[in-house]
Amino acid sequence: MHVRTTVTALAATAALLTSAATATASTEPLFEPRIADRFSLAAGQQPENITVDRTGSAYLTFSFARQIVRIAPGGHARVLGTLPAPAKASTPNLGKAFVGGIARADDGTLYVTYATGTADLTGVWAVRPGGRPHRIAALPADGLPNGLALDQRTQKLYVTDSVHGVVYRLPARGGEATVWARGEALEPSTFAGANGLKLHNGAVWATNLDKGTVLRIPVTAHGAASRIQVHAAGMPSIDDFAFTGRGDTLLAARDDNQVDLVRPDGTHTAVLTSADGLQTPTSVAVHGHMVYVPSAAYLTNEDPNLLVARLDR
Repeated sequence: MHVRTTVTALAATAALLTSAATATASTEPLFEPRIADRFSLAAGQQPENITVDRTGSAYLTFSFARQIVRIAPGGHARVLGTLPAPAKASTPNLGKAFVGGIARADDGTLYVTYATGTADLTGVWAVRPGGRPHRIAALPADGLPNGLALDQRTQKLYVTDSVHGVVYRLPARGGEATVWARGEALEPSTFAGANGLKLHNGAVWATNLDKGTVLRIPVTAHGAASRIQVHAAGMPSIDDFAFTGRGDTLLAARDDNQVDLVRPDGTHTAVLTSADGLQTPTSVAVHGHMVYVPSAAYLTNEDPNLLVARLDR
């Protein structure tokens, strides 16, 4: 998530505008990028985060519309839930209610982070199949819960807080959230610190938006956080990311209209740009040989969309 400018708060709707456009500027290992879906900026449909299930269906959070949406492979969109609006939002850094990260359990339960600046709503929310959104854990109202990841084995959720610069952990069934990791590497320097979040190869991985870094935090045998390691640097305004496979190669979204390929040695190269249709990309998902990149248009204020590309491993 990265919103340095004020985005007009608009009524949320379930409408989804679908079209296709071919882009031409991608770099290996990505090929044939295209805009698979376009969203309505007027309806506040600005996609912040994404997860993809085994069928290729994408689940998105529309940050300021406060919605969780499913998009089937054929392009049909359905709103699965809308989080309740606060009486008066005072979300740190943003001012308005913000739905951030999303994770999906094997049973279809969706988890999202929600920040409102109010104690009654800020925290982690869950939506079970056919159910309504409900809060399972409170988080500090003066923080900005953002990235979210689920450990399917231990049934623990991990959450970044971009204002407090920490990683929380809590039971997926709900309950008290505790600070799992903290340190200068996670803290903001000007606007937002710890941001994107993934679990991979025995570690919690996070980005720091202000510092342009990818961080790796090994998990000990007892589940505690080891020393924070800087895996990669030099990527200003980095947001969320996804691994391309079992190794440590990843694709990272940057709000300067770029997606970087980050190699296991920490070196990185731009593989998608605005020439491919990126409009403030916010996150990445990888499913098989397909890459999904939502663009929220936070800074461009035009054409929020979902880009897909073929991944050659």
